[in-house]
Amino acid sequence: MTRTLSRSYRRVAAAVDAVCAVAADSDATTLDEVVHAIGSERGRDIEITSARLGPGVCGQRRRYPDRDVIVLAETLPGRDHTLAHELGHIVFAHEGAPAEEVTLAASDDLIAYMLSQRAHEIVSDGADEHAEWEAETFAAMLMTRLRVFTNRGAGVSVLRFDEALG
Repeated sequence: MTRTLSRSYRRVAAAVDAVCAVAADSDATTLDEVVHAIGSERGRDIEITSARLGPGVCGQRRRYPDRDVIVLAETLPGRDHTLAHELGHIVFAHEGAPAEEVTLAASDDLIAYMLSQRAHEIVSDGADEHAEWEAETFAAMLMTRLRVFTNRGAGVSVLRFDEALG
């Protein structure tokens, strides 16, 4: 039986709200602090590191029995967005695939999508592309929220105010 996956902005927004609530509880105001707060909340550390990755690969989420590791490409121009994207994969518990398999299977359309050129186009897709859409949308929403509360003053107080307003 084939399961149809639908894109839900509400589901992603709810995840961003939950992440921001954890950030506020932990006094986390930077993206790196948010990542570590989510790891603590889950009882499963999330390490952030960098490495030489294959062509076209900006980041990876690696799952180990005791922790998760987010690996960012060494020459990455948009570090925070890629970090938020990989955090999205962790938050949504996406299955993932071996890096070699993903690199070989990446089509021009998927690469364009990953570069946010098609992030809001509605198309029917499989589980992998759905997971990428969720992670990319999560990253965009989270980065917007973090920019807003960072630019408005004390991050945690703004997060609490935003929570109160819904």
